[in-house]
Order: sequence, then C-alpha cells, then structure tokens
Amino acid sequence: MFSYFYIINICVIIVFICLFFITRKTNKRWSKINDYLGKVTTTVDSIRYGNLSTKIEKVEHPTYQNVTDSINRMVETLNDREKMIIEYQAELMRQNKLLESVINSLSDGILIINEKFDILRATPKILKWFGIKGKDIIGKNVFEFMQLADEDYLHIDKLNNVEAFIKHTPTNNFIINSQPLSSLEKKRYVLIIKDITTEKEIETLKEDFVATLTHDLKVPIVAAANMIDLFLAHKFGDISDKQEFALNSMRASNKELLDLVQILLETYKIHEKGISLYKENIDLNSFVAGIVEEMQGIANGVKLQIKFIPYKSDFMINADPMQLQRVIKNLISNAIDHSNTKDSIEVKIGQIQNFATISVVDFGQGIAKDEIKMIFNKYYSAAKKLRKVGTGLGLYLSQQIAQAHGGEITVISEENVRTEFCVKIPLG
Repeated sequence: MFSYFYIINICVIIVFICLFFITRKTNKRWSKINDYLGKVTTTVDSIRYGNLSTKIEKVEHPTYQNVTDSINRMVETLNDREKMIIEYQAELMRQNKLLESVINSLSDGILIINEKFDILRATPKILKWFGIKGKDIIGKNVFEFMQLADEDYLHIDKLNNVEAFIKHTPTNNFIINSQPLSSLEKKRYVLIIKDITTEKEIETLKEDFVATLTHDLKVPIVAAANMIDLFLAHKFGDISDKQEFALNSMRASNKELLDLVQILLETYKIHEKGISLYKENIDLNSFVAGIVEEMQGIANGVKLQIKFIPYKSDFMINADPMQLQRVIKNLISNAIDHSNTKDSIEVKIGQIQNFATISVVDFGQGIAKDEIKMIFNKYYSAAKKLRKVGTGLGLYLSQQIAQAHGGEITVISEENVRTEFCVKIPLG
C-alpha cells in the first residue's frame, strides 16, 4: 500500500515538473509573439502617419520572417509609389506654371465664368482691361465691366464673334467667343475676349481709301469713255479702220477698268451696309435665256458657243433681277476667260429640292483642289497664276448676292477637264 502511494506521489511530482517546464516554455513563446506583434503594430502605425522608412528587423523564426519580408516589401512598394507621386505632382506643377505663363502672355483675355456670367477666374490681361485687382474680380458679373453691342446675343451659347465694349478701358472694339467646359459636372464657360481696335482702325482706313480712290478714278474713266464714244461716232471727223480698231480696243479696256472700279465700290457698299435686294417674280427660263443671248456676243469674239439648256417646264422664283443678272454674267464671263474653244459653254436650269439652280459649265483649265475653298475669298483670284487680270471680287460679290437671297454658289472642278459653278436660289 505504501509503495503504491509513493508511486502516485512520484507521478504527481513528475506531472507538475512537466507542467512547469511546458508553461515556462509557452510563456516564453507567447512573450516572443507579443513582442513581434508589438513591432508590427508600431511599424503599421508609423506607415499610417506617413513614415515609409520604417522597417521590421529580421527575425530568425521562419514563420515570422515571411511576415516580416512581406511587410517590408509592402513598405518599399509604398515608398516607391510615393516618390512617383511626388515626381508626378512636381511635373504637373511645372506644366501648370508653363500653361499659365503661356495663357498670361496671350494678347487675348480669358475668363472662366458660370452659367450666370459670374467670374470664376481671369487672366492678367482681363484685369488690366477691367481696371480691377485679381481677388476683387472673383464672383463679379462680367456685364459689370462689359456691354454687348447687340443685346440679342446675351445668351451665353450665342457669344461667337460678338462685338462688345469694355467700360473701364479707353479702347472700345472687342469681340467675344464662348466655349463650354463640358467635362465638368457644374456648367463652366471660357470667354475669349479679343481686342480688335487696331484691326478696326486699319479696316476703316482701307475702306475710306478704297471709297475715295474708286470715286476719284471713276470720274476720269467715264470722261475717257464718253470721249471715245464721240470719236467712234465721227463727231470729230472721219477715222480710219486702224483708228477705229484702236478706239474699240481702248473702249473695251476702259469698260474693264470701269467694271473693276464698280466692283470695288460694290464691295465697299456690301461691307458697309450689306446687300439691298429688290425682289420680284422672275420666269427663270426666259430670264437666263436673255442673259445667254447677250453674253453670246462676247463669246463670239473668242469663237465660243454658249449652249443654253432650259428647265423642262417654266417656273418662277422670287429674286432681285439686277443682282441675279450680275451673278450669272460674272460666271459666264469667267467661263469664257478660262474655257477652250473646242467645247461649248453650258448654261443649265435645274431644281434641287427647294432650290432653283443655274449651272455654268466650261471645259477648260479647271481649278486646283487646294484653290477651290479660297476662290470666294475677297481679293483672291486664281487668274493671278495665269498672269491675267483678276481681283477675285467678282466671285466674292456673286457669293454674297447668292447668300443674301438665302442660297449659295457651289463649285465642282477637275483640272484640265471641266468646271461647274452652280447658283442655288430658294423657290417661292
């Protein structure tokens, strides 16, 4: 019995000893875990506050080392990305400064406004024109400083090449263009304001010069024309055939010069007052047939025929007969100048949707593709390349007259093959 009790006591003691060592070892392990978790917590907190130079020291335990390496790699990645962000922000600041410098150097003024015309930002040029400091302009309505020449354009979407006046600057000739900033959630607009005072002054001087010059030129030209007519009428005695030929040549040249002066005057009037139309109902077939018959006399001089192709039935248009006649004559005259003598010039009447069409076709030199878009510009002439007299004003005026009627002139050309000018005039 004693022996049995003794063995039990020995076993209990051994168990307690084992438990003691196990507990001690476990406590040491937990202590290490707690220490490691403390380091991890400290590192994470440091990262959270922006310190990306913090790292966990290496440990010998393989499990802990894997976690340590992962955290340290994460810190390195975050550190690299932070450097990239800093570099990107620095580059963005450089680009913004460059853009701001470019904008500030522009001769035009730029405003950013909202849909209520309240100013959100302005360039130094605007501040100078408006006579106000930078901070004081924010939130102000743009029309505290500007006034539109035409109040019908007060809607922000209609501000395209609209003339305006600035109240706080001595110069009064400006134009405004608006452009929406559609990428923004809130409606924002860019106003580009251009000072055109100098251009206006130059244009005025040019117009005054042209008006005065053409008026002063017209008087002696008309006087010379009258004198030539008197000679041809034998008012000063008989003339020889050679003299008659020379006088007729002088009369033709004199007429060309007078027509040029008249075109210059008409261009000036259009720019100054626009085109005045005096419309009436016109039987288009018979109207154009009369013009073709008149122009055939000119075509005969260069051995050309003008073929007239009327519309299948008579129809009426409402147009200014004098102005429309001028357009058709100009197109036929151009066709005579640039056509060859092998093929006839065609003048055709047609209809496209709600437009009557008068087409003039010649089979001659044609017009280069890069010139077609410019031939209706004022003072442009394709004839300059051919060393012929030409100002381009004829086509410019013709297009203006067509547009005043609510139509237009289009052109299709193939070099050295054919050219077709088509006048479109609304029906009714």
